[in-house]
Amino acid sequence: MTEDILWLGINAKYSHTSLAIRYLREAVPGSRILELTINHQLLDMLGEIYEQQPKVLGISCYIWNIEVVKRLLKLLPAALPDTVIICGGPEVSYGTAEFMRDFPMVDYVLRGEGEESIRQLTSQLLTCQFDRSKVNALLDQSEIRGIAWRSADGVIHEGHDVTVADLAAVPFAYREDEMADICERILYYETSRGCPFSCAYCLSCATAGVRYLPLERVFAELDFFVRHDVRQVKFVDRTFNAKKSHFLPILKYLLALPDSCRTNFHFEIAIDYLDEEVMTVLGQLPKGRVQLEIGIQSTNEQVLKAVSRVNHWEDIKAHINRIMSFHNMHLHVDLIIGLPGEGMASFQRSFNDVYELQTDMLQLGFLKFLKGAAMMNLVTPYGYQYMPMAPYEVLVTDALSYGEIRWFHSFEMVFELYYNAGRCRKTANYIIREQEDGDAFAFWQKFTDWWEEKGFHKIGHSTKNLYGYLRDFASQAYALDRKLLDNLLRYDALLADGGRIRPENLDWNRQNYQDITADFWKGAPSRVREYLPGYEFTNWRDVNKKYHIEIFAYNVMEAEDKTLTSQRTAVLFDYTAAEPVGQTISLDLDGMAKK
Repeated sequence: MTEDILWLGINAKYSHTSLAIRYLREAVPGSRILELTINHQLLDMLGEIYEQQPKVLGISCYIWNIEVVKRLLKLLPAALPDTVIICGGPEVSYGTAEFMRDFPMVDYVLRGEGEESIRQLTSQLLTCQFDRSKVNALLDQSEIRGIAWRSADGVIHEGHDVTVADLAAVPFAYREDEMADICERILYYETSRGCPFSCAYCLSCATAGVRYLPLERVFAELDFFVRHDVRQVKFVDRTFNAKKSHFLPILKYLLALPDSCRTNFHFEIAIDYLDEEVMTVLGQLPKGRVQLEIGIQSTNEQVLKAVSRVNHWEDIKAHINRIMSFHNMHLHVDLIIGLPGEGMASFQRSFNDVYELQTDMLQLGFLKFLKGAAMMNLVTPYGYQYMPMAPYEVLVTDALSYGEIRWFHSFEMVFELYYNAGRCRKTANYIIREQEDGDAFAFWQKFTDWWEEKGFHKIGHSTKNLYGYLRDFASQAYALDRKLLDNLLRYDALLADGGRIRPENLDWNRQNYQDITADFWKGAPSRVREYLPGYEFTNWRDVNKKYHIEIFAYNVMEAEDKTLTSQRTAVLFDYTAAEPVGQTISLDLDGMAKK
């Protein structure tokens, strides 16, 4: 009868998977799972659940799906009037009684880590043949820790939120028979629960201590992912490197995996706590094996102190610069907009400090007021106002007005479309050095102001148009030569988006030099092999797919320097690797390729 129990996960994107409902499936053998996304139409979602005809429906509630869940709950009694409804997750583990009053169709709430308590509750439901009144009577006599319920008289009992003391007792969440369907998606995994830090904006501050899985089990489970050729495994450990004796063996294990392993492993770390032994291992990892996320949040020590966080900025900076020099992994760093006391000037300093590191991604997030987080205690002292519904984002702070917060959303949009998408970085950084004396925030601020003046923050944009926008802005704001901008933007376009985007409003010149480049490709193979070892000419279709030669009026490869040289330069772009690569090649641009 456990097949009558259905666990529902509503993910933010199709590429995501739900770890929570898989834990519940393994905790209750025979139960089933259903994954949908917040992009599903509500009635389509209801229809898919109805087709399953569950007698028990458990719904996983998180910040990204709670508003959809609330709308769905109001429809469920009409479609499935006899179905027992259980909700669980961070969004209902706090303020539980209020949630159950607002949504009377919810019979039970699973509070905290529910793998143990859900076994007991579903056992009672099965024994009582899914009769709520009988189960509630049993709970009145003896509660199950971690379960909120209603007495026969309608009184709501919140119970207690719980944690699983022995993490090893939690079963592995994934199954062999589902891997073919999900191996191309992001699979979430954890080797620990809890966090040694107590940052006020994070829910981990509500749980004391850190619990770890045995390393032997971790290695076996990582083997499972590698064996199934999973694209990416994203660790949800709050601070992966909290305990060196736990995380370093895992890194060494990943280092020892065969070169044929394509799985990428994503960790969130406190980078200032890495030592020389760990850095040595990181430097030896194959390219793409590991991806690191680093929560910096701010570089203002007083701001960090207000949220009970300590950053060792000089160590952070040194370690990021060193890891960047390895050229073997993606680095993703975070800043938070709206932290206590951080106004525009302070954020500008934080942004410039972090931007200077030139990591692969600089994520700009907005402060959120999560239920159960210590941040709620700072609302009055810092004059906060925030959204009363998910995602509970900041609207006003003691240091930022609503108008400034609203503007930051446009700033974040522009920054995502360009820097975080890997577009126009050479152009932007050249302007920042030449025109803004290294003040990156000033450049992106002016670009955002121009963007809003054009009304671009209200509409969608094709990738091709982005290059023209930046050229028009830079020509207007800095009176830069359009020919110079065209050269920089063409170079950027050929290195971004796999080189697939060739905006029509840029001065592409491939046809002008077609005879010279053809002689290069079909001439002596040794000439091409100076730049592409092992190259053999097959056919033009293959060449055009894998490579591109563009002629520039400047030596754009010097774009990292203060000035560019006005000099015709041929650059060969290679698209056969995971990331496009450009290199200067020697051609006689007056007619003959140099031998």
